[in-house]
Amino acid sequence: MATLSEPTVLLTPPEFRRDHRVHAWIGVKALSDAGDALWTIALAWTAVQIASPAVAGLIVAAGTIPRAAILLFGGVIADRADARRIMLFFTILRVGVLVTVAVWVLTTPPSVAILLFAAIAFGVCDAFYEPSAGTIARQLVRPEDLPSYGAAAQTASRLGTMGGAAIGGIIVAHAGLVGSASLNALTFALVAAFIAIWLRPRFRLARADKEPALRGIARGFAHLSANPTTRTLVIALSGLNLAVGPAVGIGLALRAHAEGWGAQAVGLFEALLGLGAAIGAVSVAKWRPRHEARAGFWALVVQGAGIVALGFGPAWTVATAAFAIGATAGYASVLLSATFSATVDTAYLGRMGSLTRLGDDCLMPLAMAGFGALASLSSLWVPFTLFGGAMMALMILPLSNRTFRTMSLRSAPAE
Repeated sequence: MATLSEPTVLLTPPEFRRDHRVHAWIGVKALSDAGDALWTIALAWTAVQIASPAVAGLIVAAGTIPRAAILLFGGVIADRADARRIMLFFTILRVGVLVTVAVWVLTTPPSVAILLFAAIAFGVCDAFYEPSAGTIARQLVRPEDLPSYGAAAQTASRLGTMGGAAIGGIIVAHAGLVGSASLNALTFALVAAFIAIWLRPRFRLARADKEPALRGIARGFAHLSANPTTRTLVIALSGLNLAVGPAVGIGLALRAHAEGWGAQAVGLFEALLGLGAAIGAVSVAKWRPRHEARAGFWALVVQGAGIVALGFGPAWTVATAAFAIGATAGYASVLLSATFSATVDTAYLGRMGSLTRLGDDCLMPLAMAGFGALASLSSLWVPFTLFGGAMMALMILPLSNRTFRTMSLRSAPAE
């Protein structure tokens, strides 16, 4: 599939294994992810200390609604403005939010109002930052290096998140919300400094015409309708978490409770998921398939079977299935994200990326509720089977598409 708007080469990048500037960017971003994980724990812990469980849940989820409402506008801006400047502005704004929270809490005990302010402000910043950040890989490395970039970036991000979560409880216990906010502000300050001083795109993406935002959003949907390959990718990437998210987010706890395995079993299953995801992402750099999209979609077929397997058998089979789900998730995510970045028309990359993120924000609560309702109304294996089967069935469409079966990022893609 050929992109309709080819990027302009500004500076020929080195091979990814020798691209130390991009390696540094991946490391800095992973450090920021660690700070985010730390902050998320601090926000949740503080919320449950000062509010009822229902209000605490509202605080933790408060950023989702504004993010969902603004994401498409963020995609429009990403496609017509300088993505690097957008990233820099909203990174600095995040620092300002965290500093404001820290200063406020130094003078006044934490309140529901300040926590809601922080959660909503971060949701708004994410809605503008993420679509632009989603285009940066295409501006830094060659299309054939996108899988290697994705493998390194996702692995570093997962490790950063795990590390931040591991120390998050310790930091909030000893330094409180002020310490957690201050540390996360420091990580964002490092990201802002790197973007301002060292992050320089090697490819200039085609820019969308300046027009009213709503017209730009409508043009994005029209582009999606007119380009079946892009449409298939957007649907596939949008639906990835809707099957696996409820199965691991609710299903594992339900199975452990029903079988009497205890909370420690849930922790073990989650750890195996994370380990599998890291190994799956790393494996792409070591054993990269010739046809990235085909391999990614087949991995999701296996993932669907793993979701079904979570509903049956003893603890060791559930643990095996959890590891397999993590491994296929890491593997497929790297390959399909690289395919997405390399093949979507660069004048629409921000808007298409926004649509894939919108699926989680808008549809995940419904998917979670649906899984729980099925588990309440039927045998526990039923929702696992239906959600896993739906994942496998969804993959029939891309795997029957000749473009995806033959596409390779190692050579110039062809329509």
